[in-house]
Amino acid sequence: MPYTYRCRDYPGMEACPASFTAESASEVMKHAELHAEVAHGEDTKQWSQEDRDQVQKLIVAS
Repeated sequence: MPYTYRCRDYPGMEACPASFTAESASEVMKHAELHAEVAHGEDTKQWSQEDRDQVQKLIVAS
């Protein structure tokens, strides 16, 4: 079953059109982290556990 994450669903990222679909939630998380680093200039190593939990909650079966 594939999983999807849409960046615009994260609070404050409503203008971002990026979305990712992959076969597992962990793979989608890796795409979301890479996207955050490249497109938004974030250092995902500095994400709090709350930030990670929020992203993971937005990864849904599709």
